[in-house]
Amino acid sequence: MAALTWLYVPGDRPERIRKAMTSAADVVIVDLEDAVAPAHKPLARAALAEVVEEFPGRAVEVRVNAIDSAWLAADLDVVAVLPPNVSVRIPKVERIDDVATIIARVGTGRALTLLLESARGVERAAELASAHPQVAAIGLGEADLCSQLAISEEDALGWVRSRIVVASAAAGLRPPAMSAFTDVSDLARLARSCQVGRSLGMLGRAAIHPRQLPVIEAAFAPSSTEVARARAVIDALAQAEVAGDGTAVLADGRFLDVAMRRGAERVLELAERTGTTPAGAGSEGAS
Repeated sequence: MAALTWLYVPGDRPERIRKAMTSAADVVIVDLEDAVAPAHKPLARAALAEVVEEFPGRAVEVRVNAIDSAWLAADLDVVAVLPPNVSVRIPKVERIDDVATIIARVGTGRALTLLLESARGVERAAELASAHPQVAAIGLGEADLCSQLAISEEDALGWVRSRIVVASAAAGLRPPAMSAFTDVSDLARLARSCQVGRSLGMLGRAAIHPRQLPVIEAAFAPSSTEVARARAVIDALAQAEVAGDGTAVLADGRFLDVAMRRGAERVLELAERTGTTPAGAGSEGAS
């Protein structure tokens, strides 16, 4: 079932990692990179291994240090001996060779998320998304990217976000999740920002505080009306298939073909994930 929420936690704070492990986040991101001072990197690696062992089976992603950093090799050595459900989040990826470097250290079978945080990385989004079968997702590192491109308004990120949505779909990856929203006090603006990302085809978002998790989940959950429409699409196409037709028309006049099935199925998958029921379900006249 699709993940919608990722919760960042500093790797050198074992008590906070444990708390994050019991949170409602679908995935806990243990951060060994920006959230950890250089002097604390060894402590963070030790805490990561210790806490992961305490929570077997918990979905965990480790954000390692950047490819060209002095700390990456030690990070990858720790990750390599962790259970296979622990995936790797790689910041500042720009080259396909970067992906090969990571896989050579962490072994086959471990999922990778690539963060594109520079103009060069974004320009190579399609190549990176299809670089290796272990690449499970790509995403943006929007803070660094905005700094490089002198972007000061979220609206200016629309084209960049759309680019990685297309690259993900072309490579057969899950839709990209949104970058963390750094103002933990403005939940209303977080919700609006999530709606913008959702309208572009993004799915889910990273959080830096647990209070953001329910806002993100609600923003990406389908409405009851969307669920009802999706079920109507699936039913109509199924009936058309039985009749030997490749197309169907809904009661409201909308024309359907089989290409629309996947979108409807995605809505129903999200509905199952979030517990959304269709509008009118269980009442007289429900479709």
